[in-house]
Amino acid sequence: MEKTFYITTPIYYANTLPHLGHLYTTTVSDVVRRYKRQCGYDTYFLTGTDEHGINIQREAEKAGRSPKAQADFIAGEIQKMFAQFGLDPKNGGYDVFMRTTEPFHYEAAQNFWQAIASNKTPQGNETIYKDFYRAWFCAPCAEFKTETEYETPEGEDTPRCLIHERPLDRVEEESYFFKLSDYGETLLELIENNPDLIRPEARRKEIVSFVSGGLQDLSISREKKNVEWGIPVPGDDTHVMYVWMDALSNYITAIGYGNDERESVGFEKYWQNAVHFIGKDILRFHTVYWFSFLLAAGLPLPTCVFAHGMWLDPDGRKMSSTLGNGIDPNVLRKHFQTDSIRYFLLREMVFGSDGKFGYEGLIERVNSDLAKGLGNLSSRTLSMISKYRDGKVPDGTVSEENFIYAKRAGLSPDHEELAAVLEMARTEFVRHFDRYDFSLGLEGLWRVIARVDKMITESAPWNLVKDEKQTQTLNAVLYRAAETLRWLVVLLSPVMPAACDSIWKQIGLAGSPSDTDPNQLEWGGLEAGTTIGDTEPVFPRLDSSKIMEEINSANEIVEAEEQEFITIDDFIKVELRVGEVLEAENVPKSDKLLRCLVDVGDEHPRQILAGIAEHYRPEELVGKKIVVVYNLKPRMMMGLESQGMICAASLGKNDKPVVATFDEEVPNGARLT
Repeated sequence: MEKTFYITTPIYYANTLPHLGHLYTTTVSDVVRRYKRQCGYDTYFLTGTDEHGINIQREAEKAGRSPKAQADFIAGEIQKMFAQFGLDPKNGGYDVFMRTTEPFHYEAAQNFWQAIASNKTPQGNETIYKDFYRAWFCAPCAEFKTETEYETPEGEDTPRCLIHERPLDRVEEESYFFKLSDYGETLLELIENNPDLIRPEARRKEIVSFVSGGLQDLSISREKKNVEWGIPVPGDDTHVMYVWMDALSNYITAIGYGNDERESVGFEKYWQNAVHFIGKDILRFHTVYWFSFLLAAGLPLPTCVFAHGMWLDPDGRKMSSTLGNGIDPNVLRKHFQTDSIRYFLLREMVFGSDGKFGYEGLIERVNSDLAKGLGNLSSRTLSMISKYRDGKVPDGTVSEENFIYAKRAGLSPDHEELAAVLEMARTEFVRHFDRYDFSLGLEGLWRVIARVDKMITESAPWNLVKDEKQTQTLNAVLYRAAETLRWLVVLLSPVMPAACDSIWKQIGLAGSPSDTDPNQLEWGGLEAGTTIGDTEPVFPRLDSSKIMEEINSANEIVEAEEQEFITIDDFIKVELRVGEVLEAENVPKSDKLLRCLVDVGDEHPRQILAGIAEHYRPEELVGKKIVVVYNLKPRMMMGLESQGMICAASLGKNDKPVVATFDEEVPNGARLT
């Protein structure tokens, strides 16, 4: 029987530009899809955009676009980012970029609604009924809120969502309801009998607790006069589907459920082994609501919904545009190899838990694990084969009479010990990846890298080559290192496809490591006499100081291509004060930054880093009265905290900046108005 595997990301809501969250979930899904395909599965991979609802309608109005044009724009930007990181079909990535504005989805979502409406609940009630609804609605959540999910700040009349901290909308309208309250016992029984249905365990317990507390019926439509942008309810054009009923059904409509256009993909083939990867913030919708919808329609549930954690900044804070602590995909693409990013995303975060992401942490991981680890093993192994064995992989056999020489070099006389280590590492890697424990799986392979590096260092091939009696020992060291490298690139191919393809070709092998099922790896697959290819570093060491200086400098530059006017209310938010430079010095390892100690009228002077070292000597600034942005949020630069900004004027980034100062005496701390 053919093995199938269907993996999906959430379809990302089309109201925001692509960010690290989009990149993370899609990258992890891409790795799993490649891994499953390498193991012989017929796979299908879905990602895409959720494009209906009040949020899209409002964002479109702000941008002066139609809702469809707004959705087209955001979907295009997300697809562009995926292509830049090798996640598109051209690079072997997703099979379909699902958009809920596709005509086939309209047809299929309506058929899904009708399938639900045609059945009874476990208690024998109507699954869908019409009633009048009065409730508080959160547009960003796309959800009506109960009293425990909002609070009304003192002095305000309108409650605010506890998640998004924004005022809720009061909705009083006719609505269709789904009889969710009848599915609690059925859900609990399914979750209890299928431990892997919701993962990780903490998220499973969260849903069990929520369902055990009792479920309320769910509003699944909005009146079209209030929300125009949606799929019409079958048989009632005055209502459009509530966003979750519409959006969640994409996972089945894209593979052929309820429509002829996508039927050839194979709903029955793939849905039987479906896995959803989602963020933990949308867990309830993908389990309680989605599972209940599927049960009501008479359809099987996915095999697993896995809710991963969130990326935090190095200080443990949630990333947000308000805090300005997010990771810019454009910065990642400019300074780091895609494979390095892929490795970091899987190694740094335990899948299912929160993790910390900072540029400096990424640089450190690349240099320690990739440049010094896998990259160094590849370079030194292949370079020595090229130099010591004329570019041909030697025979690794050690004869009985050469046993003593091998032992002196610290090498076991046969390969069985190393082969056993590799087989164990492979078994553990497969076990961890099958369970989505990516970090543990990768950690085990890096122990193998450390072991083989130690073998090379202790046997010292550069010395063995000088002694003819050690020829077999030298050959054995080089063969074992090269064969280990072959195993490693097969196992790591789903994680770092481009780098592994490069190493594979450098070893002199045909095809791609992704063509080899890791379960079929056997010792000795690398034939003696194989001519290695041209060798080159796969992961060059990164210059941390240079990269961080470029990133920090770029963050300081605000370039406006169009003039934008601000109001007086905007202006008064910026507090400019007079300061006097007390001390100034160059920042070590930086050509651009000066560290200045500035008296701004407070009890203690402030430390401010300014990117003017190429144009001002430190002594030129001492004693100078300057203009300081007083209320700028402090941030770290080159390991130092900058507590403000020194104002300077220039015609462009290539012109000398001139520090703003005063002709007349003015006291420190005076505010500019």
